Amino acid sequence: MIDVRSLIAWRKLQDRIFSAVGIICTTIGLIALAALLIKLLVDGGPYLSFHFLTSRPSEIFPQKSGISTAIVGTLAVIVVTFLAAVPLGVSTAVYLEEYARKNWFTDLIEINISNLAGVPSITYGLLGYWFFCYLLGFKAVVFVGGLTLAVLVLPIIIVTTREALRTIPGGIKEAAYASGATKWQVIRYHLIPYSLGGILTGTIIAMSRALGETAPLLAIGVGTMLELPPSPIQSSPPFLSFQWLNYPFTVLPMLMFLQTDSPDPILQKKAAAIGLVLIVLTLTLNTVAIVIRYRIRKRIKW
Repeated sequence: MIDVRSLIAWRKLQDRIFSAVGIICTTIGLIALAALLIKLLVDGGPYLSFHFLTSRPSEIFPQKSGISTAIVGTLAVIVVTFLAAVPLGVSTAVYLEEYARKNWFTDLIEINISNLAGVPSITYGLLGYWFFCYLLGFKAVVFVGGLTLAVLVLPIIIVTTREALRTIPGGIKEAAYASGATKWQVIRYHLIPYSLGGILTGTIIAMSRALGETAPLLAIGVGTMLELPPSPIQSSPPFLSFQWLNYPFTVLPMLMFLQTDSPDPILQKKAAAIGLVLIVLTLTLNTVAIVIRYRIRKRIKW
């Protein structure tokens, strides 16, 4: 006969042990993060200024070196990455989840997508260099960097979007089909709106990873850009310019890497300041995306 009291006591002990381990792990992570932020603030805090944010990088005059071109390059590459990866990733996830037949071929595709999400980022950089630079003959410009990072984050978006679609109750689909809706109408007016919160969560994770990547861009030959790219907005028709897509660039992680490797102690200190700016930029983009996701969820009525 099972001793119920002993079993309950053992389960409660397991719960307390798991809670204690979780608290310890969380505390270790917070301490490590606090130590990192304190180190960055001590080293790079004195160099944070408006001049630092609006000046161009310079190895000849370290005191005057800034990060304006890196900020612009980072935002430009992230825009290209977002526009290339999100529509393709969401469309692929919808197709695999709602349209593709369940057979060995789709199972093989799903396994490969899941495995690609864990491939080291340098592999995508070598792939981008081989395809865009070596095979197609492009240089390390904005759209090449953006597409390389898009390939990197594409598996993440596909996997998270599929998981978001699977959380939709089956009764919603059945009710829509019973009302005479087509498959596309069910997807367009029910599945996508209801799963948009999960899709945005996956997009936030993907863009955050792309924002901090250095290895893929290093592989395609990105250096230190000393000039700002042309403005995408013009004063004369057609008022839009896409010359910035075909312009050399650098990004904050790359500039941070190069200045960390510099023998000049001032540039090494300014690398810590770049780290602080990168953290703030990442948190800002994530906050905006989280606010948008929250507002979308409030408008959805189940």
